[in-house]
Amino acid sequence: MSALTLPVESLLTPPIPETMAQAGVSESLVEQLILKTLYFRSETLGRDLALSLGLKFSVIEEIVDFLKRQHLVQVRRSMGMGNISAIYALTETGRQHARDYLDACQYAGRVPVPLEQYTELVRLQRQKENWLTMEMLQDAYKHMVVTPQLLSAIGPAISSGKSFLIYGQPGNGKTYLAEALFNIDPTPIFIPYAIEAQGMIIQLFDPIYHKPCDQADEPESPLAFAFEPTYDQRWVCVRRPFIVSGGELDLSMLDLSYNEVAKFYDAPLQLKANNGIYLIDDFGRQRVTPAEVLNRWIVPMERRIDYLTFKNGTKMHVPFETFLIFSTNLKPSQLGDEAFLRRIQYKMLLRSPEQDEFATIFTRFAAQHNLPFDPDLLDGFLDSRYRSTGKPFRRCHPRDILTHAIDLIRFERRPWELTEEVLDLAFDSNFVDTTEDN
Repeated sequence: MSALTLPVESLLTPPIPETMAQAGVSESLVEQLILKTLYFRSETLGRDLALSLGLKFSVIEEIVDFLKRQHLVQVRRSMGMGNISAIYALTETGRQHARDYLDACQYAGRVPVPLEQYTELVRLQRQKENWLTMEMLQDAYKHMVVTPQLLSAIGPAISSGKSFLIYGQPGNGKTYLAEALFNIDPTPIFIPYAIEAQGMIIQLFDPIYHKPCDQADEPESPLAFAFEPTYDQRWVCVRRPFIVSGGELDLSMLDLSYNEVAKFYDAPLQLKANNGIYLIDDFGRQRVTPAEVLNRWIVPMERRIDYLTFKNGTKMHVPFETFLIFSTNLKPSQLGDEAFLRRIQYKMLLRSPEQDEFATIFTRFAAQHNLPFDPDLLDGFLDSRYRSTGKPFRRCHPRDILTHAIDLIRFERRPWELTEEVLDLAFDSNFVDTTEDN
């Protein structure tokens, strides 16, 4: 039976290894991590050593005893509760071995999870069929002004987890719309701190993108030597990730990144986004062409498998359970031909708002800032600045104009009220006058 074959009610919890075989990594790797950990700490309790590695002390106890017999590790003193309460330190020979290991690889964190175990838990944590409901979608977008038609267009794409292209004029909230998806599913997932594959270590957990859950398995007292975690401590419980790349994206960011100094790998963005969402914003304005970006995703999008390359040229395949969203201000025809666009499963044109929708956004934003105004003021403003001039409505305009109005009121110490004069000044300061020559 696989180490990750779990009962249905515990599918999201990585089981605690009771033996090195269940941990799935070599004893040699754990030996190196013990020596490197002790190198960075002058001395440490057996319990704390196990916690730093993410394994139970009973799993590493034989390895610690072996290192003691090899005169690499010594016991400074003990608190009298067995080996777990002993305080360990390196001998001089042990320090030399640790320096040699650090020269080869400076990784000294939790014991990596083997790729096979990671792959299995990623599959178990992917969204089930029909997981999304209209009520969940409405709740995620309750802070926005959206139409039922818009929700009906977004829902099937999100529920399927297939690739999704959102396009339309700038200022209509494409990125804002995509970012709201982060609020849909609050259920946590588990990701490993690091992965081991082909003898290489790949750091996966990234505090920039991975937000740990509040709960943590840690002993409540320094004397809690009988502490029993509820899950494998080589994993961390996080919110489903939401990762965004913009114009800075290039193909090197989508493959393993080798740190020449630390001598271990950092996972690419799509691997860090597994079981979550990866938004490629401003698609078409990256350092590489849209075709190059999309060609990179052909196999992963179709087979849910991605291939990554090590420095020595060998490859590894990893699960690809990422909901890819492309957002662009360009017309689809500017990105590629019909065959190119067919590779993206879902497409949605985010149209500019109608007048009533624009007015609702305006009114709601003003209410959020407790900024009163006469209802007739808004109708006159829309007539003079939009309807009579043919200026297109954009969803960002109410926020931008009212923000300028609030800044003006505060600066000039005006009464806290939106007037026609303030609104006109705010409009003028927000837009470029295209009728004037520079």
